[in-house]
Amino acid sequence: MKKVDFESGNITGSILQTAFPMLIAQVLSLLYNIVDRIYIGRIPDVGTEALGAVGFCFPVIIIVTAFTNLFGMGGAPLFSMELGRKESGKAAAILNTSLRLLVVSALIITVSGIALAGPLLTVFGAGREELLYARPYLQIYLTGTLFSMISTGINPYINAEGYSLFGMITVTIGALANLALDPVFIFAFGLGVEGAAIATVISQILSAATVIWFLRSPKNEYRITWKRGTDGRWFPYGGKIAGLGLTPFIMQITNSLVSLCCNTMLMRWGGPMYVSAMTTVTSVRQILDTPAMAITEGTSPAISYNYGARRPKRIKKAVRVMMSLVLPYTAVIWALIMIRPEMFVQIFTQDEELISVAAPALHQYFLAFIFQALQYSGQTVFKALNKKRHAIFFSLFRKVILVIPLTILLPSLGFGTTGVFMAEPVSNLIGGLSCFLTMLLVVWPELGRMEEPGLS
Repeated sequence: MKKVDFESGNITGSILQTAFPMLIAQVLSLLYNIVDRIYIGRIPDVGTEALGAVGFCFPVIIIVTAFTNLFGMGGAPLFSMELGRKESGKAAAILNTSLRLLVVSALIITVSGIALAGPLLTVFGAGREELLYARPYLQIYLTGTLFSMISTGINPYINAEGYSLFGMITVTIGALANLALDPVFIFAFGLGVEGAAIATVISQILSAATVIWFLRSPKNEYRITWKRGTDGRWFPYGGKIAGLGLTPFIMQITNSLVSLCCNTMLMRWGGPMYVSAMTTVTSVRQILDTPAMAITEGTSPAISYNYGARRPKRIKKAVRVMMSLVLPYTAVIWALIMIRPEMFVQIFTQDEELISVAAPALHQYFLAFIFQALQYSGQTVFKALNKKRHAIFFSLFRKVILVIPLTILLPSLGFGTTGVFMAEPVSNLIGGLSCFLTMLLVVWPELGRMEEPGLS
């Protein structure tokens, strides 16, 4: 399988060769949860209620993703930099450290999550009726945490090695399995929401098995071992991985807090129907965010590799290519939602009452979607260049300093449920512009200095 040449290959070609398989992989990865929601929303008689109840599981599922990103996405840029420096031993040590951290954290999350599922869901706003659907779904879902974290957490390393097509295949296997198994377990076996969770776990096992096969195959140039490093430590690069991984970790943890805050405020100001509407809106958001994230994350290995190799001109070109792809995409999506929001809502429900609530909510939520491209691009550059403080600050700034306070404040100022959905575009506008402009002011001068004679 052909590798992507980050060192001397065409920058645009390298980004597209990485981003396109990553896009397919991320779209298919969404099927694990999105397809569940599509089918759950169509369960006879209880679909709308069950869809809203499963929405209370999102904060916990996001926390699992946060720890996956902490040790997976946190180590991948460091891995790429060592590849650029031709330090294969250090690269292998980073990969092994990340894998061990993923396994340990997954086991802790599985045990504690299953034991505390009921109390956690109650904290996140689920009532007695919602718990009937949410608790069994979450407990079954969490049994697949180890497999989910291995398959998702190691994929950035497979992409960084240049095997982005194989990374896509590992996700495709699980996603297609989930697509096929969901209707069987939900409808044919009559297991409802529990069936959706069972199908997801089986699919995650298949994806993880494919990743493990790759790690142990001759294609992987970096030996996987459970032995301690030469310095006697189990996690020799743990601190550096976690330090850089704090950015995507905080992004996901704050997403969990935002989800909790939104559900609480919507239950207070609107009731369960508005929670179901938010579940629908965030599901649409996940789908439409995916291409933008694939483009930016697909650019990250090229930026990190060339930063390690001290090639500033290739880094600048990578950023320009990234922006030329992601900005037009977000502009087109924004226009479609402004014109026909109900078209997207109907992917998840045919309930006319829910559509009447969710369609205007989606319209409000996506008012400043174009500025999300600036946030993703700025964050990607900071993370890819190991600029932890900037990346962490802007993760906290948009969600903790802007979204959460606005979600609480705007409904109280007379906007009601509309205020909950309007918090997102306000934060996109302010946060996106601040992040991208800061990136230009910080990174561009540094790259200019690297171009000076004797420094590049």
